[in-house]
Amino acid sequence: CFTILRLPKPPEEAYSPLRRQYNSTRILSLLEVELAGVKADRILAITGVDLYADGLNFVFGEAQFPGRIALISLHRLKPSYYGEGNGKLFKSRLRKEAVHELGHTFGLPHCPNPACVMHFSNSIWDTDRKGETPCASCAERLRRLLQ
Repeated sequence: CFTILRLPKPPEEAYSPLRRQYNSTRILSLLEVELAGVKADRILAITGVDLYADGLNFVFGEAQFPGRIALISLHRLKPSYYGEGNGKLFKSRLRKEAVHELGHTFGLPHCPNPACVMHFSNSIWDTDRKGETPCASCAERLRRLLQ
């Protein structure tokens, strides 16, 4: 069972006024408690706010590794954030980040292959360059993890 959850407003305790961003790790911790009773194998939480993780200026998302909760932000995936206006590009970015973060919940690490969906995106251009599916190596690793 898989659940997609839209976060109407992230918890204030995850907000950093200094950065004007929300800490993704803190949101995941709060979601774990809040969603403990939800009967789903995986939960994808989607928010529109800007996210960061300790040691990084921003993140497109974060997930429990392994675990059942993944979080993605639409904020920096929107082409309008970069002065672009391409709806297809936005949907592709959204699919890539959703698959990427859900991959982490199954135990898939980052992949060195820049075309693999599990490759770490340090910028939106990294996201645009990679594919929407795992490479053969990650697909095989996922198959083994699911056995």
